Amino acid sequence: MPAHRLTMHKTREILRLRMGLALPIRHVARSCHVSPSTVHDCIARAEAAGFTWPPPADLDDAALEALLYPGQPVHRDRAIPDFEAIYRELKRKGVTLQLLWQEYKQQHPNDGYQYSQFCERYRQWRAQLDVVMRQEHRAGEKLFVDYAGQTMPIIDPETGEVRDLPVFVAALGASSYTYAEVHEDQKLASWITGHIHAFEFFQGVTAALVPDNLKSGVKKACFYEPDLNPTYQELAKHYGTVILPARPRKPRDKAKVENAVQQTERWLIAPLRNQQFFSRAEANQGIQQRLTWLNNRPFAKLEGSRRSLYEDIDRPALKPLPTCRYELAQWKTNVGVNIDYHVEFARHYYSVPYQLTGKRVDVRATTTTIECFFKHRRVASHRRSSRAGQFTTDPAHRPKSHQRYADWSPSRLIRWAETVGPHTAAVIETILKLKPHPEQGFRTCLGILRLAKRHGNDRLELASKRAQAIEALSYRSIKSIIDTGLDREPLPVTQQTTLAIDHANIRGPDYYD
Repeated sequence: MPAHRLTMHKTREILRLRMGLALPIRHVARSCHVSPSTVHDCIARAEAAGFTWPPPADLDDAALEALLYPGQPVHRDRAIPDFEAIYRELKRKGVTLQLLWQEYKQQHPNDGYQYSQFCERYRQWRAQLDVVMRQEHRAGEKLFVDYAGQTMPIIDPETGEVRDLPVFVAALGASSYTYAEVHEDQKLASWITGHIHAFEFFQGVTAALVPDNLKSGVKKACFYEPDLNPTYQELAKHYGTVILPARPRKPRDKAKVENAVQQTERWLIAPLRNQQFFSRAEANQGIQQRLTWLNNRPFAKLEGSRRSLYEDIDRPALKPLPTCRYELAQWKTNVGVNIDYHVEFARHYYSVPYQLTGKRVDVRATTTTIECFFKHRRVASHRRSSRAGQFTTDPAHRPKSHQRYADWSPSRLIRWAETVGPHTAAVIETILKLKPHPEQGFRTCLGILRLAKRHGNDRLELASKRAQAIEALSYRSIKSIIDTGLDREPLPVTQQTTLAIDHANIRGPDYYD
């Protein structure tokens, strides 16, 4: 029985790895950073409930939790002691485990371990110190990925500017067969593209990926439970593999790629140091030529080469590539749904069902599509737009009546604006009228009205009066008027156009024909 209930996100990953990929329980436990007994309990609950993989498309997180944990209370998490700090403190004179436990319980009176468990867990942690595990890599099991410490200089042919670009490195565990390519940067798009190219280079997929704790792959590094980037995890699902991040400050966990990085710097980058490359494509062409030489180079103390070992050992054990490439998707999680029932992505606003107003959703974006998910269920899909500040609204997401809420409506915003002044009310009313749907102006109106909380009603009223005069009816314009103090300045005097004088002594335009 696990000490605390797993999140549904982690539960789905355990079910996918065990029931979908048929991985061993210990392998699943290591990937998800839980105990084997926790994995066994999760699988037992799923089997008892008649759950099968893949799950139905309409099975959201709430339904899955009700299926696996019918009527059971939530267990409280236990605070994990800082064992490294305990280890250091014990070196001080007079400090004992009992004293440190008492200090720990003072900080965590309700969710801390009792003394016996505290001591037992510290001894287990202490036993792992100075223990070196010799890693025996099985065929097709792991692919180690990282960026080399040395960069490739690329010269801009127009300006002559030299840019130092990173080199992505991937190495198979059993054969050390190596792939490398030059990237524009180390951001998420480059990181994902490097994996896709590596899989295609190796002509297959390993059972596991072992990355370093790069921000593009691991959002939050943690010794016990790293938080993976959603896009990186989606890549793993697409290719049917699992991600096993190296532990922070534990280079032995990825010794294979550390050696591959060293070989890349020594035999790929260094031999090209005297060549000039004017584009990333040229640099990658040079890298590929040296890479072929490195993989065909005979071992010094073993028979064969990286390529021969790859063909004999790794290649037959790799999983086949999926029928289509992974399409890069960017995730934005925990996005709040505004009162206009739209969510923001890349400065554009996309609608979701109005019932989700005030809730939190996850947004998945590809180059062509925007998808919104609520509790693992897709609730909206739109064609991606690059128009900043504009709205994309599905009519089905709108309520049947504009007066959908007793709390928020155009009339309430106008009444709120009238408490500030007539000019502010006129600005709010005009903004709502100019929008195709009044709800699309709610966000702008709220921003304007909330300026009164910081600057006062008088200044907002003066700024609204000036905004009307110069026809700058937007939140940014009114905020700029207040920030620059223009609301305290007199309005510009408009020159009145005088009428032409009609007199018998004045020549008309026909005179000059």
